Amino acid sequence: LEVNPKTGEPFLRLMWHKNIILTPVRLDDGPAMVPYFNDERVYHWLSSPPYPYLPEHAEWWLNQAKEKQDRWLAELEAARDDPIPKIVDFCPVGHIREIQEDGTELLIGNIDIDLAQQPWELEGTGRSKQGTPRRDPGDPDIWTFGDYLAPSHHGRGIMSDAVQTVMQKWAVPRMGVRRMVVNALEGNIGSVK
Repeated sequence: LEVNPKTGEPFLRLMWHKNIILTPVRLDDGPAMVPYFNDERVYHWLSSPPYPYLPEHAEWWLNQAKEKQDRWLAELEAARDDPIPKIVDFCPVGHIREIQEDGTELLIGNIDIDLAQQPWELEGTGRSKQGTPRRDPGDPDIWTFGDYLAPSHHGRGIMSDAVQTVMQKWAVPRMGVRRMVVNALEGNIGSVK
């Protein structure tokens, strides 16, 4: 992770789209999220957010996500001086932001990596949801992605770059990820590229 010298916030820069970074969520991200989740080009391909997506939905989600990310960042900070990087079961950055010419950052999406737990994620893997949902970091297990991208940025290879960046710079070296199961709703051509 790099650290923004102005804000102290950690981030990952995408490998091929150098003006796009992955950051922790910010509590003021709600106004940018609401229109995306109400756009058919986004919500049609998602299984969990409510529709219509209201400001209070964004506020609720951001508060929960921020609380988790603050715990994760504190855990990483506590292990910062360890000679061997700590293996963890999370990625502390996931909000996708485009750095504008004036230096401001525009929220354009999100990517989450998580332990696969849904029946459709585990189908054909020989695994079931039985057992505890938490496990020791680095255990061989099955992981999955969830993501969305602003329609204005579709078709540019940004999400492919985000997935590759997260896998190479974080998931494999810092989470011990070795197996991914990725699903897309039928007809979602962009997500199967």
